[in-house]
Amino acid sequence: MEFTSVDVGRAALSMAISEDRQEEQDIRKKLSARGIYATAVDFGGEYIISVKKIIERAVVAAQRQGLVSANHIGEGAVAGATHAALEQITPKAVGLNVGGKIGLARYGEHLCVAIYFGVGVLNLNEVAIGLAHRSLPAE
Repeated sequence: MEFTSVDVGRAALSMAISEDRQEEQDIRKKLSARGIYATAVDFGGEYIISVKKIIERAVVAAQRQGLVSANHIGEGAVAGATHAALEQITPKAVGLNVGGKIGLARYGEHLCVAIYFGVGVLNLNEVAIGLAHRSLPAE
């Protein structure tokens, strides 16, 4: 079965909204059985300061789990998709604290990054989701 960018985006979002490591592992196992590679990583902090760290965490997680090669093509695809997903959330998050999870999924030439987090101060949180896609050569 061939998967489209929409399917891979759904997989990345599933990873991002997973509640804990056990659910993350269960989702990863199901996706892997279908040929979709996936991973997730947590993050948190003041939004503007955290943007660089969020991108770095996504790149490192994708490399460690074998979603992309450790070269400028793989790193650039993950960094670009992560940045694009963050751009969707920036107007809501500037100046506030954020915390949540980045979900990444890869199938063939499709790479998707989903970011799910709470935005706010103290316990007055809003919820935000950003999702982006990049194409890169199949490995």
